[in-house]
Amino acid sequence: MNRTDLRGSRLSRRTLREVLPRAEFDVAAAAEAVRPVVQDVAHRGAAALRELSERFDGVVPPQLRVPAAVLQAALDQLEPGLRAALEESIRRARLVHADQRRADVTTRVVDGGTVTERWVPVDRVGLYVPGGLAVYPSSVVMNVVPAQAAGVGSLAVTSPPQRENTGVFTGYPNPTILATCALLGVDEVYAAGGAQAIAMLAYGFEETVTGPDGITETLVCEPVSLITGPGSIWVTAAKRLVQGLVGIDAEAGPTEIAVLADDSADPEHVAADLVSQAEHDPLAASVLVTDSEALADAVDVALARRVPEAKHGERIREALTGRQSRIVLVDDLDAGVLVCDVYAAEHLEIQTRDAGAIAARIHNAGAIFVGPWSPVSLGDYAAGSNHVLPTAGSAVHSSGLSVQSFLRGIHVVTYDEAALRGVAHHVVTLAQAEDLPGHGQAVTARFSDEVPTP
Repeated sequence: MNRTDLRGSRLSRRTLREVLPRAEFDVAAAAEAVRPVVQDVAHRGAAALRELSERFDGVVPPQLRVPAAVLQAALDQLEPGLRAALEESIRRARLVHADQRRADVTTRVVDGGTVTERWVPVDRVGLYVPGGLAVYPSSVVMNVVPAQAAGVGSLAVTSPPQRENTGVFTGYPNPTILATCALLGVDEVYAAGGAQAIAMLAYGFEETVTGPDGITETLVCEPVSLITGPGSIWVTAAKRLVQGLVGIDAEAGPTEIAVLADDSADPEHVAADLVSQAEHDPLAASVLVTDSEALADAVDVALARRVPEAKHGERIREALTGRQSRIVLVDDLDAGVLVCDVYAAEHLEIQTRDAGAIAARIHNAGAIFVGPWSPVSLGDYAAGSNHVLPTAGSAVHSSGLSVQSFLRGIHVVTYDEAALRGVAHHVVTLAQAEDLPGHGQAVTARFSDEVPTP
């Protein structure tokens, strides 16, 4: 891996932003490229989705909505060990996310005057599950569980159709994705991927299909209010184009891991963890921040052995040698904490002495993994935490997916006559100060006598 040596340097947030590695990820250019795709789906619906599926995925689904029988077939053939692992992942995720649900709070401002913050779930959500370089049933779990915990009443999942599928699954998403949806009780699943899937969720469509019994019916995909889930740059670009019409969780970039380590860290652990994220994508970022040159050297040795032996060795090598990945040498752990806070990694591991105390000093990260027994891959699958996290430094202002992502806070204001009378003069004064007399008159019109002033 390439190195950046910051030892002896005067570090500041401004200078660190200039030198820390980032993947090149031009969403604006991609948005212009996919704009015709999004507009085509908006105007032509199902016909456009079928043509785009053939063009980009090399297969046309028998119908865009996956039939219930196909979902059940996927669940029936799910390998028992994988089913058990998914069920445990679901159980742990539900345990953690159930505790995130906010309670309504009523504040008595004055006698007869209250403000209640009421938490209401989004009415309909579209969840995107990638299907490119890898299969991600874990993404189904991470998107569906918090939405269900929030009380979302209508969930639609979409994932790209796979041309390698055969038999009953021909033209539909990966069977493991379908089985995971069935495990979670999601029965509205679509065979659509990429930018066209995001447009489908935002605009909806109608499709007339004829079943094996000869009965013709019209299937309707209603537009959603919120779209969540990670995906390629084309998915991210399409999210940008429909944002405003619908809400989105984030503009997700390539995955990232940063490891803050001192000389107590096991170089084999560090190398294995850097590889684990690099195998996602050639643009994946793996960053080691350390005050130990000896550890950095040992990690390089471990990587030189591990990468050629890895199943996705070429993809990993490209990611680890790309401009987005780096070993960053610092004078001490104080400097390391500053570097990690400015970098604001999607995933941050702390492999140092007293790792808990160091972790408590971190302000910016999508998720923090503390100590040698908390690797990022645990969080990817079975820690109970959510793996849909902010990337590209957006952890400085954004959070990962949670129950709160699917809730809206609504203030409910309830004042009686006496409570309004008691504050009316302040409302009038403020309305006059802003030259909006109608605001004040909307209050005074409710009283037959003159509103008292202090």
